[in-house]
Amino acid sequence: MVDESTLFEMARSGIWYTENIAVSNTIIEAPKTFRRSKGIRLKNVSMSNAGETLWKCDRIVLENVTAKGDYFGMNSTNIKVDGFQLFGNYAFDGGSNIEIRNAKLLSKDAFWNCENVTVYDSYISGEYLGWNSRNLTFVNCTIESLQGLCYIENLVMKNCILLNTTLAFEYSTVDADIIGRIDSVMNPSGGIIRADGIGELIIDETKVDSRNTRVITGEMKHAV
Repeated sequence: MVDESTLFEMARSGIWYTENIAVSNTIIEAPKTFRRSKGIRLKNVSMSNAGETLWKCDRIVLENVTAKGDYFGMNSTNIKVDGFQLFGNYAFDGGSNIEIRNAKLLSKDAFWNCENVTVYDSYISGEYLGWNSRNLTFVNCTIESLQGLCYIENLVMKNCILLNTTLAFEYSTVDADIIGRIDSVMNPSGGIIRADGIGELIIDETKVDSRNTRVITGEMKHAV
């Protein structure tokens, strides 16, 4: 266990193949840290060079962690996060059994190829959020995403806001409860979408059956 408020770690490819490690009140200035490891606890940790960190790890707990770098958390499982800021693309690619609370993620292509992910009370901004994933749930979240939330099996959204989000839900099965307006929705595979308004609803009957999706809204400006 590491617990020193003044500790500063700088290395390359450090802390691989380890089990049951706890690090707190620490700055880690090293990419590719924590790979193929199990039982990792990080509390009050800052990682300003976190590219390719936490790869193929299991049983991860993060509390009040800040990280900057691409491909954070790739192919890792059984992750619990509370208080998290990430600035980096392709976060949690291939991950499973992930629970995140009170986070801010600025991340293109976050949660790709994932399974069993639940995010609470968080802000997410980036392109192509959640593609090719299963069982993604967002609760009380604010999301900005160009062509996000597509190609998802069982997408659930509760009390969420979608800002500047276009061409959402393509080929996704969805149960979405959205506060405010969605800029555009394109070819959902099925389910139900509730929103105050949808700027444009695009349905190509040669690609999806519109009867599989129910849309409830007070405002429909365009329909194709």
